[in-house]
Amino acid sequence: MTDAAASRPEASAPVGLLLAAGAGRRFGGPKAVALLDGERLVDRAVRTLHDGGCSDVLAVAGAVPLRDVDAQVVTNVDWPSGMGSSLRCGLAAAGRGRWPAAVVLLVDTPWVGSGAVRRVLDAWAATRPLAAQGGEPLLALQATYDGVPGHPVLLAREVWTAVGEAAVDDRGARAWLAAHPGDVRHVPCEGTGDPRDVDLPDDLNP
Repeated sequence: MTDAAASRPEASAPVGLLLAAGAGRRFGGPKAVALLDGERLVDRAVRTLHDGGCSDVLAVAGAVPLRDVDAQVVTNVDWPSGMGSSLRCGLAAAGRGRWPAAVVLLVDTPWVGSGAVRRVLDAWAATRPLAAQGGEPLLALQATYDGVPGHPVLLAREVWTAVGEAAVDDRGARAWLAAHPGDVRHVPCEGTGDPRDVDLPDDLNP
């Protein structure tokens, strides 16, 4: 799809936000277009978000154009500065729509399963009736694997600005999450996939 962020009227479901802008210097090239089982990592990640329940997906591109992707592509012109700028770019694009939250996934975590996305979305949905009745809104959810935090991470719209301000260099949402532990709910995702990331080409052939 083209480089744009939608402003769809439907706002009930969170949007998937895929960060796929890096140059992959250690990897030897942009990971987004690397192949795993004949499928580009960007396509695999977009599919994971869709299959997990995100009807809409934004994919942040940078080092390489992302063409023929089943997502709305947003280009981060400041991608060399690190992942933080890609998260800010993606959240800014999401802010032009009406989504209540964003489910963040990294393109270099190809073994994260759609089941993890579904568990995080289900946990979010379970809190919405309480929020609608005046309860405290849930601001963030993070998948964990054997107690270790990983991805995906769901960020409520209310914190997008603060998360973006804290996202510098390659830190992404990590700084905000660490500074607000009381606002983060962990969602156990054991059995849904493997959270490890890809750093080197050999990592795709373990």
